[in-house]
Amino acid sequence: MNIGIFNFITEYAMPVTDLAREVEERGFDSLWLPEHTHIPTSRKSPYPEADELPKEYLHTLDQFTTLSAAAAVTSTIKLGTGITLIIERDTITAAKAAATLDYLSGGRLLFGLGGGWNQEEAEHHGTQWDTRFKRLEEQMQALKIIFTEDEAEFHGKYVDFDPIWAWPKPVQKPHPPMFLGGETIHTLRRIVKYGDGWLPRARWPEKVLEGVTTLRQLAEEEGREPSSINISIFAMPPDPDWVSRFTDAGVDRLIFFLPPDDADATRRRLDRVGRFLD
Repeated sequence: MNIGIFNFITEYAMPVTDLAREVEERGFDSLWLPEHTHIPTSRKSPYPEADELPKEYLHTLDQFTTLSAAAAVTSTIKLGTGITLIIERDTITAAKAAATLDYLSGGRLLFGLGGGWNQEEAEHHGTQWDTRFKRLEEQMQALKIIFTEDEAEFHGKYVDFDPIWAWPKPVQKPHPPMFLGGETIHTLRRIVKYGDGWLPRARWPEKVLEGVTTLRQLAEEEGREPSSINISIFAMPPDPDWVSRFTDAGVDRLIFFLPPDDADATRRRLDRVGRFLD
């Protein structure tokens, strides 16, 4: 069982260079950071987990830049995108950012992907909301081709490019593991078909535990070894009962949530979560 940390990093929180060092020195296996390019002021899309949108969503630092800073001051922890809103990104540019981070970090990227929940945010990037997951599936396929082929080419409805050269290639072979966020049956089927891991949110433990069983069944039905899919439970609370239940289910990683806060408060939370390392 690996134990990771998810932090909603902002400009008013503990600096990521300090946080990354603390995470590594304490023995956690990974540090995960989120992505939001912006939050539309219209607020038409309701925040799915609470009545009020937390302040940190308005202050999120750029994901790949911040993970690169974390990579520069560490040597062992994995660096996770939790998640990259790939439907808001140009596929070729995203491949460049991800491959560069994996190269500079010596092969430590865990590439979490998803479609997000904010329709207006995605549409500001030119993404059609009702076809976002079809776009995501094409992007996952195209990313793998860019990561692995010297002359990459892809022709789909949403992603389309003639042969290209694109280096660096990732250190991890054939490519950094791709995780998908989300809890629907459609997400589980996409993982079996295109992905390497699942990032379900711990907020709904019964649904997630049911999904663990379903995901393994789907993998077997498709002739895939279930253990080839990494299950990393995202945004865990420091609850011993939840930890026991997910551990008993045989998941691969628990990722504990740290809200953005000053250095002293963050260290205290790391101390509390650290007891689960044993």
